Amino acid sequence: MSAPALNTPDKPVTDATLTIRVIKSFPYRTSKNVILHHLDLTTLTVGELKERVVKDVLANGGFRPYYAIAPKLDTMRLYTKAHGTKTMNLIINMEESRDENQEMMFLDEQRTLASYGCEHETEISFFRNEDYEAYKKNPEEKW
Repeated sequence: MSAPALNTPDKPVTDATLTIRVIKSFPYRTSKNVILHHLDLTTLTVGELKERVVKDVLANGGFRPYYAIAPKLDTMRLYTKAHGTKTMNLIINMEESRDENQEMMFLDEQRTLASYGCEHETEISFFRNEDYEAYKKNPEEKW
């Protein structure tokens, strides 16, 4: 009798699930996840994803503490891919990629998520770049 597979077969990038980590505060490590299902990463652009996440946050009562910051969110960064290595930082992946072909910051809003290397079960951080730059200079946690 053979052992069951440890993971399910990869879903195609045309039917992916993404976890978007909406970050309110870096020092206090406050974030909340938006889970998006059945996304076609070959056609979905970074700009479209940003718009969809902000719209979802503003439409969901569970995100009430995020209403003020949602329209100010402007930057996305890769947190982790499925079955990949995780960072020690609980709020954001501040490490640079070991793969020279992997871009961590999603700066071009016209590029598709697939062109940035996103795949099924990728986690992406969504935050204000101004807050991120301040946190990088002084990565102090206040909680």
